[in-house]
Amino acid sequence: MFGSESQTFEELMNDFFQNVWKTVASIGFFDVIDILIIALLVYYVVKLVRDTRAMQFVKGIFLLLLVYIIAQVLPFRAMNFIMRQVLTIGATALVVVFQPELRRALERVGRTRLPVSLFGSQQNASSTQAELSLAIDEFRKASENLSRTRTGALMVFEMQTRLGEIIKTGVELDCRPVSELICTIFFPNTQLHDGAMVIRDGRIRAAGCFLPLTETDELSKQLGTRHRASVGMSENSDAIVVVVSEETGVISIARNGQLTRGFTPDTLGEYLRSELLPEETAAQRRERKLSLRRAKK
Repeated sequence: MFGSESQTFEELMNDFFQNVWKTVASIGFFDVIDILIIALLVYYVVKLVRDTRAMQFVKGIFLLLLVYIIAQVLPFRAMNFIMRQVLTIGATALVVVFQPELRRALERVGRTRLPVSLFGSQQNASSTQAELSLAIDEFRKASENLSRTRTGALMVFEMQTRLGEIIKTGVELDCRPVSELICTIFFPNTQLHDGAMVIRDGRIRAAGCFLPLTETDELSKQLGTRHRASVGMSENSDAIVVVVSEETGVISIARNGQLTRGFTPDTLGEYLRSELLPEETAAQRRERKLSLRRAKK
């Protein structure tokens, strides 16, 4: 009897490994691509909700699914009926509950960088790059003055996501940035100093704009409304938001919902150049750094 049971076990194991091998052998190239795409989508969904309040709702959904499975297995007729109704309207409820997260995810999908040459001539692209380079130098000078005098400032650099709705909340200017003008706008007790400045294509498009505040609780209680507005703006767009603290003069950058503090005027300028002028060559960077050193001497 023991030999029969041992043989039966061996047959079962052989059948198991044969089925596993057949399954592995039947996987083709497109099956691997399909699995990788699904894994990547699951990764980004988990990454999107992991550090947000949506994670609590995800846990609640898993709990409801567990209750539904139990109601299916056990003869709980009333519970089974209730859970079916809950899951029927669950899809609509998810869209309403996760509306901010879904909007943010769709915006990130739509942020596709395309070459400038597809929409204009190379001459226009070079002209825009030159204007951006000059504008970054002016913002670097302004941030140095604002930080030294501890003047609060909030500057939004538009990227792929258009900020027309934000611009309409302020006063439209459409002017070339000059460090003196930037410092004047944020000078205390002026009409535009409390709002945000929006920069598009190296030009100041508006000032005194209102930004959405973040709902996260991870920010330090010592940080004020400017910092919460900067993080909120970065959560709702791909913009680069520069903040100068009125209390400490510390320069910070908000990007993709994360606030990084402790920038100097020079490191701020380098960061803006790396993000706004990725086409700048190494030789151009070296020449610019040499020019800045000569100017400081």
